[in-house]
Amino acid sequence: MSRRTDGGAPRQPRPSQGQDRAELSPRDKWITIFGRKPVLEALNDPALTVAKVVIADNAGGESLDEILATARRVGTPVERATATRVKWLAGNGKQDQGVVADVDAPRMTPLQNFLRHRGRRPTQVFLLDGVTNPGNVGMILRTATGAGFDGVVLPRAGTPHVGPLVIKASAGVAFQAPIVNAPTAAGAVDAFREAGYEIYGLSARSQRSLFRTELAPRAVFVLGGETHGISVRTDTDLRIPLHNGVESLNVAVAAAVVAFEVANRR
Repeated sequence: MSRRTDGGAPRQPRPSQGQDRAELSPRDKWITIFGRKPVLEALNDPALTVAKVVIADNAGGESLDEILATARRVGTPVERATATRVKWLAGNGKQDQGVVADVDAPRMTPLQNFLRHRGRRPTQVFLLDGVTNPGNVGMILRTATGAGFDGVVLPRAGTPHVGPLVIKASAGVAFQAPIVNAPTAAGAVDAFREAGYEIYGLSARSQRSLFRTELAPRAVFVLGGETHGISVRTDTDLRIPLHNGVESLNVAVAAAVVAFEVANRR
Protein backbone atom coordinates (compact mmCIF):
# COMPACT_ATOMS: atom_id res chain seq x y z
CA MET A 1 0.00 0.00 0.00
CA SER A 2 1.39 3.43 -0.89
CA ARG A 3 1.79 6.00 1.84
CA ARG A 4 -0.13 9.25 1.56
CA THR A 5 1.94 12.38 1.98
CA ASP A 6 -0.86 14.95 2.14
CA GLY A 7 -1.84 14.27 5.73
CA GLY A 8 -4.95 12.37 4.65
CA ALA A 9 -6.75 15.45 3.42
CA PRO A 10 -8.79 14.89 0.24
CA ARG A 11 -7.29 16.55 -2.82
CA GLN A 12 -9.42 19.37 -4.13
CA PRO A 13 -10.12 19.22 -7.87
CA ARG A 14 -8.76 22.08 -9.95
CA PRO A 15 -11.53 24.32 -11.26
CA SER A 16 -12.27 23.84 -14.93
CA GLN A 17 -12.26 26.74 -17.36
CA GLY A 18 -16.04 26.53 -17.39
CA GLN A 19 -16.16 26.91 -13.63
CA ASP A 20 -13.76 29.83 -13.79
CA ARG A 21 -15.89 31.49 -16.44
CA ALA A 22 -19.01 31.21 -14.32
CA GLU A 23 -17.22 33.20 -11.63
CA LEU A 24 -16.01 36.00 -13.93
CA SER A 25 -17.24 39.53 -13.57
CA PRO A 26 -19.60 40.65 -16.38
CA ARG A 27 -16.94 42.85 -17.97
CA ASP A 28 -14.67 39.81 -18.40
CA LYS A 29 -17.21 37.64 -20.23
CA TRP A 30 -19.55 40.00 -22.09
CA ILE A 31 -19.05 42.69 -24.72
CA THR A 32 -21.64 45.44 -24.36
CA ILE A 33 -23.05 46.82 -27.59
CA PHE A 34 -25.53 49.65 -28.06
CA GLY A 35 -27.81 51.09 -30.71
CA ARG A 36 -30.96 49.55 -32.14
CA LYS A 37 -29.53 48.17 -35.39
CA PRO A 38 -26.44 46.55 -33.78
CA VAL A 39 -28.57 44.99 -31.03
CA LEU A 40 -31.12 43.63 -33.52
CA GLU A 41 -28.33 42.24 -35.73
CA ALA A 42 -26.77 40.50 -32.71
CA LEU A 43 -30.10 38.95 -31.72
CA ASN A 44 -30.59 37.64 -35.26
CA ASP A 45 -27.05 36.25 -35.56
CA PRO A 46 -27.11 32.50 -34.78
CA ALA A 47 -23.35 32.58 -34.08
CA LEU A 48 -23.81 34.97 -31.16
CA THR A 49 -25.31 34.50 -27.71
CA VAL A 50 -26.92 37.62 -26.29
CA ALA A 51 -27.01 37.34 -22.51
CA LYS A 52 -29.52 40.15 -22.02
CA VAL A 53 -30.98 43.32 -23.51
CA VAL A 54 -31.51 46.46 -21.43
CA ILE A 55 -34.00 49.07 -22.67
CA ALA A 56 -34.55 52.58 -21.37
CA ASP A 57 -37.91 53.28 -19.75
CA ASN A 58 -38.60 56.16 -22.13
CA ALA A 59 -37.64 54.27 -25.32
CA GLY A 60 -40.24 53.33 -27.91
CA GLY A 61 -40.96 52.98 -31.59
CA GLU A 62 -41.31 50.34 -34.28
CA SER A 63 -37.64 49.37 -34.25
CA LEU A 64 -37.81 48.77 -30.51
CA ASP A 65 -40.89 46.59 -30.95
CA GLU A 66 -38.87 44.49 -33.41
CA ILE A 67 -36.08 44.12 -30.86
CA LEU A 68 -38.55 43.00 -28.19
CA ALA A 69 -40.19 40.50 -30.53
CA THR A 70 -36.86 39.07 -31.62
CA ALA A 71 -35.64 38.80 -28.03
CA ARG A 72 -38.79 36.86 -27.13
CA ARG A 73 -38.32 34.57 -30.14
CA VAL A 74 -34.72 33.66 -29.28
CA GLY A 75 -35.28 33.57 -25.53
CA THR A 76 -33.09 36.51 -24.54
CA PRO A 77 -34.02 38.22 -21.25
CA VAL A 78 -35.05 41.88 -21.48
CA GLU A 79 -34.67 44.35 -18.63
CA ARG A 80 -35.97 47.90 -18.25
CA ALA A 81 -33.82 50.64 -16.75
CA THR A 82 -33.69 54.40 -16.57
CA ALA A 83 -32.32 56.28 -19.56
CA THR A 84 -29.41 57.41 -17.38
CA ARG A 85 -28.59 53.82 -16.50
CA VAL A 86 -28.64 52.76 -20.16
CA LYS A 87 -26.31 55.61 -21.11
CA TRP A 88 -23.94 54.58 -18.34
CA LEU A 89 -23.99 50.94 -19.48
CA ALA A 90 -23.32 51.99 -23.07
CA GLY A 91 -20.51 54.33 -22.10
CA ASN A 92 -21.83 56.62 -24.81
CA GLY A 93 -24.34 59.34 -24.04
CA LYS A 94 -25.28 60.19 -27.62
CA GLN A 95 -25.65 56.99 -29.63
CA ASP A 96 -27.16 54.35 -27.36
CA GLN A 97 -30.70 54.95 -28.80
CA GLY A 98 -32.16 53.65 -25.56
CA VAL A 99 -30.96 50.07 -25.84
CA VAL A 100 -27.86 48.04 -24.93
CA ALA A 101 -27.09 44.34 -25.02
CA ASP A 102 -24.50 42.08 -23.42
CA VAL A 103 -23.06 39.64 -25.97
CA ASP A 104 -21.16 36.59 -24.81
CA ALA A 105 -17.45 36.64 -25.70
CA PRO A 106 -16.48 33.03 -24.96
CA ARG A 107 -12.72 33.49 -25.36
CA MET A 108 -12.42 36.68 -23.32
CA THR A 109 -10.76 36.27 -19.94
CA PRO A 110 -8.78 38.21 -17.32
CA LEU A 111 -4.99 37.94 -17.43
CA GLN A 112 -4.60 35.87 -14.28
CA ASN A 113 -6.99 33.20 -15.63
CA PHE A 114 -5.23 33.21 -18.99
CA LEU A 115 -1.82 32.61 -17.44
CA ARG A 116 -3.15 29.83 -15.24
CA HIS A 117 -4.84 27.98 -18.09
CA ARG A 118 -1.92 28.33 -20.52
CA GLY A 119 0.54 26.94 -17.98
CA ARG A 120 3.85 26.03 -19.63
CA ARG A 121 2.42 25.49 -23.10
CA PRO A 122 3.84 27.39 -26.10
CA THR A 123 1.89 30.64 -26.25
CA GLN A 124 1.96 33.70 -28.51
CA VAL A 125 0.33 36.92 -27.38
CA PHE A 126 -0.01 40.49 -28.54
CA LEU A 127 0.00 43.24 -25.90
CA LEU A 128 -1.38 46.63 -26.91
CA ASP A 129 0.59 49.43 -25.28
CA GLY A 130 -1.23 52.70 -25.88
CA VAL A 131 -2.93 51.72 -29.15
CA THR A 132 -5.82 54.21 -29.10
CA ASN A 133 -7.39 53.98 -32.57
CA PRO A 134 -10.46 51.68 -32.46
CA GLY A 135 -9.92 50.73 -36.10
CA ASN A 136 -6.42 49.50 -35.35
CA VAL A 137 -7.61 47.57 -32.31
CA GLY A 138 -10.33 45.86 -34.34
CA MET A 139 -7.97 44.93 -37.17
CA ILE A 140 -5.43 43.55 -34.70
CA LEU A 141 -8.12 41.39 -33.09
CA ARG A 142 -9.15 40.05 -36.51
CA THR A 143 -5.56 39.37 -37.57
CA ALA A 144 -4.56 37.69 -34.30
CA THR A 145 -7.62 35.46 -34.35
CA GLY A 146 -7.08 34.50 -37.97
CA ALA A 147 -3.38 33.73 -37.40
CA GLY A 148 -4.11 31.51 -34.42
CA PHE A 149 -2.58 33.73 -31.74
CA ASP A 150 -3.50 32.65 -28.22
CA GLY A 151 -4.33 36.09 -26.86
CA VAL A 152 -4.53 39.83 -27.38
CA VAL A 153 -4.03 41.75 -24.15
CA LEU A 154 -6.19 44.89 -24.02
CA PRO A 155 -5.21 47.01 -21.01
CA ARG A 156 -8.20 48.91 -19.65
CA ALA A 157 -5.98 51.96 -19.23
CA GLY A 158 -5.13 53.40 -22.63
CA THR A 159 -7.02 51.02 -24.93
CA PRO A 160 -10.46 51.72 -26.42
CA HIS A 161 -13.45 49.83 -25.10
CA VAL A 162 -14.50 47.00 -27.42
CA GLY A 163 -17.43 48.92 -28.82
CA PRO A 164 -19.05 49.46 -32.23
CA LEU A 165 -15.97 50.92 -33.95
CA VAL A 166 -13.70 48.10 -32.77
CA ILE A 167 -16.29 45.48 -33.65
CA LYS A 168 -16.83 46.98 -37.10
CA ALA A 169 -13.09 47.09 -37.84
CA SER A 170 -12.80 43.44 -36.77
CA ALA A 171 -15.71 42.55 -39.10
CA GLY A 172 -17.49 40.97 -36.14
CA VAL A 173 -14.54 38.76 -35.13
CA ALA A 174 -14.15 40.67 -31.84
CA PHE A 175 -16.86 38.51 -30.24
CA GLN A 176 -14.78 35.37 -30.91
CA ALA A 177 -11.33 36.90 -30.39
CA PRO A 178 -9.02 35.68 -27.59
CA ILE A 179 -9.23 38.95 -25.65
CA VAL A 180 -7.22 39.09 -22.42
CA ASN A 181 -8.18 41.88 -20.05
CA ALA A 182 -5.61 43.57 -17.82
CA PRO A 183 -5.61 46.83 -15.83
CA THR A 184 -2.41 48.27 -17.36
CA ALA A 185 0.21 47.39 -19.96
CA ALA A 186 3.04 47.69 -17.43
CA GLY A 187 1.31 45.37 -14.98
CA ALA A 188 0.65 42.84 -17.73
CA VAL A 189 4.32 42.84 -18.75
CA ASP A 190 5.35 42.20 -15.14
CA ALA A 191 2.92 39.28 -14.88
CA PHE A 192 4.07 37.71 -18.15
CA ARG A 193 7.75 38.14 -17.28
CA GLU A 194 7.21 36.53 -13.87
CA ALA A 195 5.49 33.62 -15.63
CA GLY A 196 8.56 33.09 -17.84
CA TYR A 197 7.53 34.79 -21.07
CA GLU A 198 9.95 36.63 -23.35
CA ILE A 199 8.82 40.21 -23.99
CA TYR A 200 9.48 41.39 -27.54
CA GLY A 201 9.15 44.92 -28.83
CA LEU A 202 9.11 46.18 -32.40
CA SER A 203 11.64 48.91 -33.12
CA ALA A 204 13.03 50.29 -36.37
CA ARG A 205 16.29 50.97 -34.48
CA SER A 206 16.88 47.34 -33.55
CA GLN A 207 19.57 45.38 -35.40
CA ARG A 208 17.71 42.10 -34.93
CA SER A 209 15.38 41.14 -37.76
CA LEU A 210 12.06 39.51 -36.89
CA PHE A 211 12.64 37.07 -39.74
CA ARG A 212 16.10 35.93 -38.57
CA THR A 213 15.54 35.69 -34.83
CA GLU A 214 14.71 32.46 -33.05
CA LEU A 215 11.60 33.26 -31.04
CA ALA A 216 10.83 31.96 -27.57
CA PRO A 217 8.01 29.40 -27.38
CA ARG A 218 6.17 31.62 -24.92
CA ALA A 219 6.28 35.13 -26.30
CA VAL A 220 4.59 38.49 -25.83
CA PHE A 221 4.82 40.90 -28.76
CA VAL A 222 4.25 44.48 -27.60
CA LEU A 223 2.52 46.77 -30.10
CA GLY A 224 3.24 50.40 -29.28
CA GLY A 225 0.78 53.25 -29.60
CA GLU A 226 0.32 55.28 -32.74
CA THR A 227 1.86 58.42 -31.23
CA HIS A 228 4.36 57.50 -28.51
CA GLY A 229 5.35 53.93 -29.32
CA ILE A 230 6.25 51.39 -26.65
CA SER A 231 6.28 52.58 -23.05
CA VAL A 232 6.93 49.28 -21.22
CA ARG A 233 10.29 47.57 -20.69
CA THR A 234 10.97 44.80 -23.20
CA ASP A 235 13.52 41.97 -23.17
CA THR A 236 14.35 41.94 -26.88
CA ASP A 237 13.57 44.42 -29.65
CA LEU A 238 13.01 43.27 -33.22
CA ARG A 239 12.68 45.15 -36.47
CA ILE A 240 10.67 44.47 -39.58
CA PRO A 241 13.10 45.20 -42.43
CA LEU A 242 11.77 47.97 -44.70
CA HIS A 243 13.07 49.32 -47.99
CA ASN A 244 12.86 52.32 -50.32
CA GLY A 245 12.85 54.90 -47.56
CA VAL A 246 9.80 53.56 -45.73
CA GLU A 247 10.42 54.21 -42.02
CA SER A 248 7.55 52.45 -40.32
CA LEU A 249 4.29 50.55 -40.73
CA ASN A 250 0.84 51.14 -39.32
CA VAL A 251 0.54 49.24 -36.04
CA ALA A 252 -2.18 46.92 -37.37
CA VAL A 253 -0.09 46.14 -40.47
CA ALA A 254 2.95 45.43 -38.28
CA ALA A 255 0.80 43.10 -36.18
CA ALA A 256 -0.21 41.19 -39.30
CA VAL A 257 3.44 40.77 -40.35
CA VAL A 258 4.36 39.42 -36.91
CA ALA A 259 1.28 37.20 -36.59
CA PHE A 260 1.77 35.38 -39.85
CA GLU A 261 5.54 35.11 -39.47
CA VAL A 262 4.87 33.32 -36.17
CA ALA A 263 2.11 31.21 -37.76
CA ASN A 264 4.43 30.22 -40.60
CA ARG A 265 6.96 28.83 -38.10
CA ARG A 266 4.55 26.49 -36.41
